[in-house]
Amino acid sequence: MPAGKITIQEAKTKKQLKTFLRLPWQIYRGDPYWVPPLLKEHAFHFSPKNPFLHHAEIVPYMAVRDGSIVGRIAAIIDQNYIDFHEEKTGFFGFFESIDDRKVARALVDHAKSFLRARGLKQMMGPVNPSTNDECGLLVEGFDSSPFIMMPYNPAYYRKLLEGCGLKKAKDLVANRMINDGSIPERLLRISARITKRLPGLTIRPLDMKKLDQEVMRVKEVYNGAWRDNWGFVPLTDEEMDLMVKKMKPLVVPEYVPFAEMGGETLGFALALPDYNVVLKRLNGRMTPLGLLKFLYYSRKIETIRVMLLGVKAEYRKRGIETLLYLEIFRRGQARGVRWGEMSWILEDNRLMQKGLEALGAKKYKTYRIYRAPL
Repeated sequence: MPAGKITIQEAKTKKQLKTFLRLPWQIYRGDPYWVPPLLKEHAFHFSPKNPFLHHAEIVPYMAVRDGSIVGRIAAIIDQNYIDFHEEKTGFFGFFESIDDRKVARALVDHAKSFLRARGLKQMMGPVNPSTNDECGLLVEGFDSSPFIMMPYNPAYYRKLLEGCGLKKAKDLVANRMINDGSIPERLLRISARITKRLPGLTIRPLDMKKLDQEVMRVKEVYNGAWRDNWGFVPLTDEEMDLMVKKMKPLVVPEYVPFAEMGGETLGFALALPDYNVVLKRLNGRMTPLGLLKFLYYSRKIETIRVMLLGVKAEYRKRGIETLLYLEIFRRGQARGVRWGEMSWILEDNRLMQKGLEALGAKKYKTYRIYRAPL
């Protein structure tokens, strides 16, 4: 019996948005590597309270066939990206689909039409909903679960999106580093040389008692160190404040080292325990029992993700990045961390990649941002 007609519907009502948000539970049923997102956090992306929506628009669409949802996508317009890069680029994100090219094409074409009608000239994605959040399509490394705040998808998504005419814009790389219980002598020698060349340099952990001042230091480095990166969009103060609020209960101060000299913050790094290990057990809901599970299993996490590392431009190529990574490595080792992920890094950031390989890290996952003209 032939399949019915595919229709694209905007998820306008609460009931429709709930259906939109719940689709992954259908797509990933039985997948041992999928990590269910917390539904409340997932829904917040579309809430008027989300500060991203103070300068952006997200329109969620569902593909429906024979009365059932078979795919979803969101068309995204970020005015801050348009203004910062001075280019008329829109985005798509939150893409999910059954393995059916007709469904994927209907979704992608609808997102394109929405963006084209608003005068945009190209579409990029997937981003959920920006490069400051989960972004990229997993194209290599399907044999393990994603780390915290990293995406995951079936391998067939690449075939679907490329079948819609989307082309590679940029690859993002994740590196894996194993802890064998020791710090290589070579790294200790490198660290000693760097420290000798930079007298007065100190590496210290985050001070939770002075969080407001620490956040100001992070903002200063973040919006400067990442400014020239491909796809970068500065966070607004509201967005930064929200990020701090969300991460405050998750942060381990020893995993947030600051590099300072003469009272100036030169750089910082941020690593988090891989809370996805716990989220896999909660099935999308933080109930009172779920909270107890979270607190219990959080103490057993043996993996971390280094998710941010930045050094002011004038202090790069002096080895400060290596010292920040090494500090997290040491602190993690002391807490029983077995291995960690460094992600993500632009494929053409050879300086950072070379530094990670010197530490013993190896590339093991690749995520892709696509583009298409409108």
